Formats: sequence, structure tokens, C-alpha cells
Amino acid sequence: MERDDEGSARVGRLRLAGFAAGDFAFNLYWQSAMLYLLFYYTDALGLKVETAAAIYLAASIWDGLVSFAVGVLVDRRGAAGDYRRVLIWGAVPLGLAFCAAYLPLPVSGGMAAIGILLGHLVFRTAYALVNIPYLAMSARVSPHAGDRAFVAGLRMLAGTAAAVVVALGTVPLGGMIMGVKGGPKAFLGAALLFAAIASVILILVGRTFRDALARDDAPPPPRVPLGRALRAVVRNRAFTTLVAAMMAMIVATSVLNKSVLYYFKYVFGDQAAGQLALGAMMAVSAAAVPVWMAIARAIGVRRVWFAAILVSSLGLSLFALGDLPRAGAMQLFLVGMQAATVGLHFAFWALLPEVIDHGERTGGVRTEGIVFGLAALLQRIAIGLATLLIGVSFGEAGYVANVVQTPATLAAMRMTIALVPLVGFVVSGLLMALAPAASRRRAA
Repeated sequence: MERDDEGSARVGRLRLAGFAAGDFAFNLYWQSAMLYLLFYYTDALGLKVETAAAIYLAASIWDGLVSFAVGVLVDRRGAAGDYRRVLIWGAVPLGLAFCAAYLPLPVSGGMAAIGILLGHLVFRTAYALVNIPYLAMSARVSPHAGDRAFVAGLRMLAGTAAAVVVALGTVPLGGMIMGVKGGPKAFLGAALLFAAIASVILILVGRTFRDALARDDAPPPPRVPLGRALRAVVRNRAFTTLVAAMMAMIVATSVLNKSVLYYFKYVFGDQAAGQLALGAMMAVSAAAVPVWMAIARAIGVRRVWFAAILVSSLGLSLFALGDLPRAGAMQLFLVGMQAATVGLHFAFWALLPEVIDHGERTGGVRTEGIVFGLAALLQRIAIGLATLLIGVSFGEAGYVANVVQTPATLAAMRMTIALVPLVGFVVSGLLMALAPAASRRRAA
């Protein structure tokens, strides 16, 4: 392990890359849930969009609550060795739970909705139990901020690669495995494939991780009472402003991304073009992440947030004022929007370990698990709210799955896609401007 000019330990790039590979595994699950699960409910299983959105909202909130509870346990009971064991022993149960979320049920009506909700809750519970320890490990992969920013970028690249696989491969690969061309069985086949790949990766990450902050001669850190830890997190204004800005950003990006398949299927009559758009959006992220990393080195991570907000807001303003009559033009627009919003995701994950350090400096308490758990809770709530907004707005517009939509319905869907994300991005930028000065200087 090398040391920099200040004596801080530097971790080898190969080991950092190995840890970041875990995000490929988690994003096989996460991107599938983000990009396809709502569409699977409505257009493969035939649920009403309002019902599907309500199920998704309930599962997202449940996921957030479980994530927070796991975060509390991580801080009060966990150690890096425990995190490793969670990845090793939890990988296969998580994969099975993911498959349960895509399992077609031999019932219909209310019983089907209840079964779908239970399957989704099981998956979200398993995901939180394994994912939160992994996130907590990211704050211990290196004591050096430069290494952690490097890991954040690598994790973005790994997640992007998984998103491309999910966007382009879900229906064709799942259909090939199950011997069908589409429908619920194709989604189940993809779930089986993704679960097998992710399980192997997470077991390897768990077995190879090393805690870079641990010292053999250091006494175990004292357990901080839960009330004191929560008060320290709430008083950490660097954290509260960051997660508030994140929530507004997540609502914006979730509404935009979840609307893609609907827009292409019903506006252009070409669902395959929508899947290609998703794949292109995820692929451009691979090129955009290194660009945003370079920009961050030049202007600072926090300024990256404002730059990405500006570009995203301008793009949506042009979309709201104009019209994109062809699928190709819409694909190009979405690719550009994705390149911009990647900067926001990169900045968030690069800043989160820094706000943990800021809270320790200002409050005297280090709360990795609770910070990541609270961030996950609020992120899930934002995703659920975005899904609910889609369900309510599409439902009020008269959307019915698998039929030709009226011009009024299509116009209302278009305004939802344009205006809701635009408001979210603007609010996100305003909230980020409220960050405390000390954290601004360190993130600059």
C-alpha cells in the first residue's frame, strides 16, 4: 500500500477496481427494477398503471425503511468483516428474491396484486440487507479522498455496464433462455440470468475486500447511542442539503427514465426503439463518467452538480417548448439528457463519503451505516414518489395498457415527461446551493 505526500495510505488501483465491480452486480438488479419492473407490471402482467405505481411506491418505501434499519445495525453491531460475510452469504438469497419479483403468478385480480407486492417486498428486503453493507464498505475501501472519488467513478462505470446489459438484453436474452419471444416468461428468464451473474460477483467481492481503515493495534471504536448518532446526522448540514438535492434529482431522473418505454411504444409505436434508446442512454454513461471525473478534477465535485443541473434543465426546456416527431430524434435527446444526469449521480456518490467526514469533524461522531441507510431511505422514497407521479398523471390522462392512446393522453404524457423532471432539477440546484461553506471548500 503506497502513501501520498501527506502520509495517507493509498490503495492499489486493481483492488479498488475489484471492489467497484460489486456495483455491476447490484445494478443488474437495480436497473432492472428501475427500467423494466413498472412496465412489466402494466404491459406484461396487465395491471392498471395506478395499481402498479402504488405497488412500486409501497415497495420503495419499505426498501428505504429496511435500508435505514440495516444502516443502524451496521453502525452499532457491524464491522468490515461482518460486511464481507453479508456479501458472501447473502448473494444467493438476494438472487432468488430478485427472481421472485419477476415470477408470473397463476392467479388474477386482487390476489395477483397482493402476490406481486409480496414478491417485490421480498426482493427489496434482500437487496437492502446486502447492498447497505456494501455501501458502508465504500467509505472504508481507502482513507484517501482521491481513491474514494476514483472508486465512485469506477462504480459508476460498472453500474453503467450493467445498465446497458439490462436495457438491451432483458427481453432478447430472457426470451432466448425461456424459448419465447416476449411476455412474462422473457422477463423471468432475464432475472434468472442476471441473478446467477450477480451472485458470483458479490461472493468474489466479499472474499477479496480488505478494510483499509482498520489497524491491528487500534481499540474497537465505542458504540455511539442511537439517539446521539441520529442527532449528529440531522445536524450535519452537509448531509441534509446533499440528500435533499439528491431527492429532487432522483424524482427528475426517475420520471424521465421510467417514461421511455411508454413514450416509444405509444407515441412512435415502436417498443424496440425504446429498448434501444435505454441501451444507448446507458452506453453513453460509460463515456460520460470519465468526462465528469475529469471535469470534477478541474472545477471540483460540487460545481459538477451545478453544471449538470444547468445542462439538464436547458435540455428539458427545449423539449417542453418543441416537438420531436421521430424516434431517432427522441433517442438523441435522451442520450444527451443521460450524459448530463450522469454527472449528478457521480457527484452524489463522490460527495457522500465527504459529508461523513464533515460530520465527524463537526460533530465528533462517525456514522457510516446510518448515513448510507438514511440516504437509501430518502432515495427510495424519491423513486416511489416519481413512480406515483407517473401512475397518477398517466392514469388521469386516460392511459390504458396495450391500446392506442388518444392525442390528449399522449400530450399529457409528454408534459409529464418534460415538466416534472425540469422542476426537479431546478429544485435540486437550489438545494445544493445551501450546502455549508466548510463542505463546499473541501468539495471544490
